Amino acid sequence: MTQASDLVYMSARQVAEYLDLNEKKVYAMANDRILPATKITGKWLFPKILIDRWIMDSCHSGMLTDRLLITGSDDPLLAMLVARLMSQVGSRELISYSATGSRLGLELLSKGYADVCTLHWGSLEERNIRHPALLKGYANHQQWIMVHGYTRQQGLIVRPDIQHRCLEQAQILGQPWRWIFRQEGAGSQQHLEHWLLSQGARADQLNAVLTAYSERELAGYIARGDADIGFGCQAVAAESGLGFVPLLSESFDFVMTQSIYFRRQLQQLFTMLASPQTRQMAGVLTGYDLSNTGQLIWTAAQ
Repeated sequence: MTQASDLVYMSARQVAEYLDLNEKKVYAMANDRILPATKITGKWLFPKILIDRWIMDSCHSGMLTDRLLITGSDDPLLAMLVARLMSQVGSRELISYSATGSRLGLELLSKGYADVCTLHWGSLEERNIRHPALLKGYANHQQWIMVHGYTRQQGLIVRPDIQHRCLEQAQILGQPWRWIFRQEGAGSQQHLEHWLLSQGARADQLNAVLTAYSERELAGYIARGDADIGFGCQAVAAESGLGFVPLLSESFDFVMTQSIYFRRQLQQLFTMLASPQTRQMAGVLTGYDLSNTGQLIWTAAQ
């Protein structure tokens, strides 16, 4: 007989036995999006790891409500805000931000290892198509909502001495420059490949010498002379003293479950994000537009 501890996914009957609930109650809680679940060909499946997390988070005062784990796409403004928020709460709570790239961040969110995932997966004009299409590829996306963070300028980060040679996009690919890529599943790598496609080129045609696992790592390689050009946001280029060639405006957004949206630390972060001090900080970093920060832009019911 299969033990509950051996299961990855549980049926409604198994969840009812596990939680000592009526099976009809389990179905009702799944339909009301109270229990974490996904429906496959009309049948509800419940990831056990998320059921266990839901139990812990439902305890008195919530065992996990004293922390907020953010993962996903890399961004210097968000990193600065999380550091400032941590300095305010001190050792009473934990607010952490681990930049993993959009796709890995969504996998971690889907498996319950993260509370919030940040992502950027297309231009601002394509966000309402590309972002929901990406989310729907993950289990438990029915539980998720997406909130707009801000708009960023995205493009090519280059050595300052070659920026004047990047004025014509068609001429860039003909140069013998050393490219630095992001890891597969990162939003910036997705942008690069989409831009190359518009230029009639492919990533394997470039002289790729390195792979960076964050935008700041990418900028560091270029600043040290280990590479010449890569794809990232304007703020990262500016803080590293590098050249920047803007190619698109993108939407940097936050994905989480509905229950996490109301968690105190996340609401504190959104409040800080909308403050005049943060807008001033964004102006110093360059390349940000915070005009629609905090707007709910997608739910699974849409």
